[in-house]
Amino acid sequence: MTLPTIQLTCTPHRPNVKSVIITPLQLEREPLLFDEAIPAGALEYAPDVTQVGPLPVTGRADLLLEHRGHREQVADIRLRAAYHGDFEVLCARCVEPVQTPLTGSFDLIFRPQEADADPGERAITPDETEIGYYEESGLSLEDVVREQVLLSLPSRTLCKEDCKGLCPRCGQNLNLESCNCNPTADPRWNALAGLAGTVKSS
Repeated sequence: MTLPTIQLTCTPHRPNVKSVIITPLQLEREPLLFDEAIPAGALEYAPDVTQVGPLPVTGRADLLLEHRGHREQVADIRLRAAYHGDFEVLCARCVEPVQTPLTGSFDLIFRPQEADADPGERAITPDETEIGYYEESGLSLEDVVREQVLLSLPSRTLCKEDCKGLCPRCGQNLNLESCNCNPTADPRWNALAGLAGTVKSS
């Protein structure tokens, strides 16, 4: 049996493609395979993160029916996918772009928001703290990928370990050349110098 596949063809003149929305109705009979290439500029990650080139994403979505009592069922969506692409992340010191190749995968479960609208009705197990939620309109694949990319990136990126950063006065990138600004004295040393003077006078 061949499973249905979603495949988006992105043109360079249309960077903002329509989102892939996954709904339980699509998954009632069989899992859904998807093969997408998210173009650069389609997703906004963070002010210091830029996607360079397309981001291929392949995977599948499955419907998991969660039984609560005799009549109540909750339609959970299990989303498994892998992605790889190139990003530029600004250096934390000199704010120059750093080439950052990224490869990742995820296996996540999403539950409809209204299923746990009143958390007081039932206890939440430790496993359920890892469950995400999707809106009534469905689960946006792009939103999930964006979140996973941000989680995969390092919390702090440097162009090199000994990056000198920017001059705090003129903004010159000190890795490229020095500036003529006088070095700023650390106020903590000033405090120690004043204390030393007090000790000598006494």
